[in-house]
Amino acid sequence: MDIIRIIFAILLPPVGVFMQVGFGGAFWLNILLTLLGYIPGIIHAVYIIASRK
Repeated sequence: MDIIRIIFAILLPPVGVFMQVGFGGAFWLNILLTLLGYIPGIIHAVYIIASRK
């Protein structure tokens, strides 16, 4: 399941974070990072998915 989340994190970072944590603070932070720059959103999403198991 982590592979699917990482694929979503690369294509649409907020969706990958939402699949991992739901509508938490990390989701809203990821939306902000994605709006400010696509690459920071991807980095944050992959970090959230990799660190929370």
